[in-house]
Amino acid sequence: MLRLFKVAKDSAIKARTQSINQLKALLVSADPALRDRLAGLSVPRLITACAVLDRAAATDLASAMLYTLKLLAERIQYLTGEINELSKHITTAVEVAAPVLLQQPGIGPDSAAVLLIAAGDNPDRLASQASFAALCGVSPLESSSGKSSRRRLIRGGDRQANAALYRITLSRLRWDPRTQEYLRKRTADGKTRREAIRCLKRYIAREVHRFIINSSAQVRDLTSIGASNPC
Repeated sequence: MLRLFKVAKDSAIKARTQSINQLKALLVSADPALRDRLAGLSVPRLITACAVLDRAAATDLASAMLYTLKLLAERIQYLTGEINELSKHITTAVEVAAPVLLQQPGIGPDSAAVLLIAAGDNPDRLASQASFAALCGVSPLESSSGKSSRRRLIRGGDRQANAALYRITLSRLRWDPRTQEYLRKRTADGKTRREAIRCLKRYIAREVHRFIINSSAQVRDLTSIGASNPC
């Protein structure tokens, strides 16, 4: 169920982005008076303005332009409503499967949904936090050379889950004091920001694994289709 909602939402977002780009491209060749009237508007205001244009019979180039702009704007508004509705369904599904995820800093419904889907598709990879980290592509791999001792990430795994962990990390670096302090300490120890972020992703994967394991039955049902030192 959760996977179906996510697929539908991703598709709607892609279609809306395409429609917005088409609307902007059409405005370049619109009548100068109309173009000047709509110039400088933010995307939401531009869509609202185009949605109320007079859609008369498309009998000439000018009226065809108005017709198309209004049609695209209405399509964008419809897709926006669809996306908002699907977001509510995703949030509800995540709250049923693993409500504690949404209580953690930086984890929103979409990131939580991606991680739950990855876990539900690979139940055999939930046996340990290390196997889940490998699934998400955040397992450290020794990459030392000469006098240099370092680790890098294994580049395999679920790329969407990896991206979700990255978004969560960036959100925490912006808003969570503990994560900000961790970054300062690691950089003071000589690690680069990139290496510190890798450690944070590994820690978050460990944290998420614990929450998912505690809700594993709900995760399987909703995704089927028919701070210890992280380094």
